[in-house]
Amino acid sequence: MVDKKFLEELEQFIWQHQIHDVLEKKEYSCYKESPILHENSDVFEIEEFIKNNKKPTLQQVLFQYMDRNGGTDAEIYKKAGLDRKHFSKIRTNAEYRPKKATILALAFALGLDEEETEDLLGAAGYSLSGNDIPDLVAKFFLMKGIYDLARMNEAVDDMKSKSLRSI
Repeated sequence: MVDKKFLEELEQFIWQHQIHDVLEKKEYSCYKESPILHENSDVFEIEEFIKNNKKPTLQQVLFQYMDRNGGTDAEIYKKAGLDRKHFSKIRTNAEYRPKKATILALAFALGLDEEETEDLLGAAGYSLSGNDIPDLVAKFFLMKGIYDLARMNEAVDDMKSKSLRSI
């Protein structure tokens, strides 16, 4: 038999989610009825908002850091473990979004600190998570100013295997 406390928790959970669903439906219907979807005058406001709030692209941020830190493209992409073709794709295709690991490797190759690395990752729509082992290891290495990718990857493997053993 289920105890009373559990039933109360379950009841509370269901009640909260039912309220959430009702509110969500209400928001959706308000959104559908919104004049912004129907009036052309508001399109200008949206375009203006985007123009005023758009952040620099991944390319802009990456090449700004590369210019600041010096070194040739070849030196940087080799240090990051990338090949020429892949780096060329990043350089020439503004729509291309490399994997998070690739951007992190470039950050390490450039010797960026934690804030700059977050800036570079953010330009591609990524961030370092506070609950992901590889991200935490990367943060640790950035805080310590250690930019050795091979060493970092070894540490990630060690930490993953330790966390698996603790389960």
